[in-house]
Amino acid sequence: MASVCVCSDYFIVDDDGSLCLKPGTMGLRQVLYFGEPGTYSFEKADYPWLANVRVKVQAGGGGAAGARADAGELVATQGAAGGGYSESFIAASSLGSSESITVGAGGTAGDPDTDGGAGGNSNFGGFAVANGGAGGPVGMTSGTTPAAFSGIAAPLAGVGDYRTGGGAGGGALRLSGGEGQSGQGGESHLGHGGFQRSSNGGGGASRGFGGGAAGALARNNTSTNGTEGGRGIVIVELYG
Repeated sequence: MASVCVCSDYFIVDDDGSLCLKPGTMGLRQVLYFGEPGTYSFEKADYPWLANVRVKVQAGGGGAAGARADAGELVATQGAAGGGYSESFIAASSLGSSESITVGAGGTAGDPDTDGGAGGNSNFGGFAVANGGAGGPVGMTSGTTPAAFSGIAAPLAGVGDYRTGGGAGGGALRLSGGEGQSGQGGESHLGHGGFQRSSNGGGGASRGFGGGAAGALARNNTSTNGTEGGRGIVIVELYG
């Protein structure tokens, strides 16, 4: 009678005599994407084969202010900061039965007289937490004289095996009543900041996830609203 040898590195025979794969040897089996801002719940019991989890957490980027200029004058605003990023590799045995997930929203766009809003924090339980980017303020007043405004500081790193803050928002310049440039939006780990402006209009929107919005520019009796920041995302890789 023929016999079969089983590699004990990858297989076990359970108490019922069934041949089973050893937990932790199957590799990546499933990836979950939480890409809409809000709060979710990860239930460990839904994945009875789970051995390890890798989570990638991107926070939201800041929104930018609008701008308003009087006749013959110019206003340019700073870009908003990009959201931070955190990543952790977690043994299933360390997870609670339920872990909360938060996906941070992008910061709100300001109107011509209002600062942009901060991007929301994102997290997977307490294992990985990323901080949202600051919004761009209404800093420059309408005028014709040269002016320079510093950029917006990046958020600090949060919690995780690997963690980093987002990119700083760019500074704004006015050279005269007709020439200037708004600030570029801050970069993020999973996205890019918006492009700066040297003509009338709101700053460029971010690309990907978590980038900051660029600042607005207005001249010669015009006004414009700002731009919303990029939303965050949480990616959960499940290993068996």
